Amino acid sequence: MSKDTRDEKQTKKMSSIANALHGQMVRKKFGIFLGADILLFLGISFAWLLGSALTAVGGDSVVQGWIKLTGPDTSWKLTNSGGGIRALTYEITSGEEVLLHQNVYPILMVILMIVGAVAVLQILGVLFSYYFEHKRIKNTLQPINEIALRADELTKLSFDDAKFHTIENAIENISPEETTELSLGDSDLQGIEAAMNNMLKRMHNAYLQQARFVNDASHELRTPIAVIQGYANMLDRWGKEDEAILDESIAAIKTESDHMNHLVEQLLFLARGDAGRNTMTFEDVCLNDIIREIYEESLMIDEKHVYRYVARDENVRMSADSSMIKQAMRILVDNAAKYTDEGDEIILSVGYQEEDGVKKPYIQVQDSGMGMAEVDVKHMFERFYRADDTRAVQGTGLGLSIAKWIVDKHKGSFVILSRKDIGTRIKIVFGNE
Repeated sequence: MSKDTRDEKQTKKMSSIANALHGQMVRKKFGIFLGADILLFLGISFAWLLGSALTAVGGDSVVQGWIKLTGPDTSWKLTNSGGGIRALTYEITSGEEVLLHQNVYPILMVILMIVGAVAVLQILGVLFSYYFEHKRIKNTLQPINEIALRADELTKLSFDDAKFHTIENAIENISPEETTELSLGDSDLQGIEAAMNNMLKRMHNAYLQQARFVNDASHELRTPIAVIQGYANMLDRWGKEDEAILDESIAAIKTESDHMNHLVEQLLFLARGDAGRNTMTFEDVCLNDIIREIYEESLMIDEKHVYRYVARDENVRMSADSSMIKQAMRILVDNAAKYTDEGDEIILSVGYQEEDGVKKPYIQVQDSGMGMAEVDVKHMFERFYRADDTRAVQGTGLGLSIAKWIVDKHKGSFVILSRKDIGTRIKIVFGNE
């Protein structure tokens, strides 16, 4: 039997199930409506009979009328003097006195017309909603139908030993370095083949990323280690007697060791982040306070640039880890200072921006530095990536990767505008799912 024929039969079967469920639901609705209409008819009838009786009895209050109607001498009778329902009357007597004698037929007709109108509206409601309810039931059952079709396909697969050996041989020859797609050459194994090729692609990408990370880390660590080793050898040969060489070597070793320590700390941060071991504590914070603190820090530690703080809105608040936001902001400010000429301005700002009617908090760093080419903007968050014209400036190439990891954890995104020899503006907008 072909796959199309099996699918058609399964679809008809599911349609039959949908019809049965819908029919059951409609019958249940009509049963509920019928019971409700009967109760409505009895309730209105009883209310009318009681109201008529209380009106006929009279009295200063309803309580007094009710006491008289339920007294030991009072009796209620429903009689028919012949002539069908039109001659149906009910009578209330108290001893020899007739309190009420009334024909029931007219009011029953009015009550029946009211209940009938309600029933007609109920039937129309069921008819008008029939198509939409039937469609909703079919849509609800659609995932079950898909599962049933896939299960049916699996049950019809006949795996023999040869197929298992084919899969085993293909798995044994898998190599993460290669990008060649796996081909099992069996139509019954196409689903498994597609799944394995997707897995191979992810494995290959992960392997390349890991290999690049290791190579770049080794390269970045090799330079400070070589510098330290060179100055240590120079100290061993001449630094014992030459004080100038001693001072130069100590300063260089301290600088390179600090650089290496900073690099290792950043590598450990990213490694913990990839492993999910970086702890975050979210609480309600005011971004104005955080950016103002970074601004005051920058004024104190960097006297070579002009810093300006701009608050577009007061009390810009969000749920965040304040220490992580500070770390990301310090990375952006540090980058801006590295690539901006002395005496030029760096602007730190905070506020809300409206997107689709929703106000989202943002923080921003803007400089008038060397700027970036468009191709560099696309790769700026990759680990160890550094543009060719920035390699003269000391750095690890990991800071922006750390900033992006922090921003991603806060459901944020970067909006970057950069032009060569004009400057760069990096805005972080929070609240993007």
